[in-house]
Amino acid sequence: MDKNVRISMLLEIYAKLLTQKQSDLVDLYYNQNLSLSEIADEVGVTRQAVRKSIVEAEKNLLDLEEKLGILDKQLRRKEKIDQILRLEKDKKIAKLIEELNSF
Repeated sequence: MDKNVRISMLLEIYAKLLTQKQSDLVDLYYNQNLSLSEIADEVGVTRQAVRKSIVEAEKNLLDLEEKLGILDKQLRRKEKIDQILRLEKDKKIAKLIEELNSF
């Protein structure tokens, strides 16, 4: 999975666990596609300060995911559901539903 997509998805899950400033900066960078310079101009800080905050927020998001694993569980669940939708035989569907229930 692309890093930008992963960070954006992690932000959606864990945004409330970041500071408001970190959450806003990551959103501007990853979801609004603003450059570091554009963000710095918008919020009135240096480009370096924006970069530092974003890097710290990324680390926090990745640490949270490593500890809690919510995104990975969602992705595994989605994959199992996609498999169910592709299957035709009831026995295979029942096995996948059992696997889904174990998450």
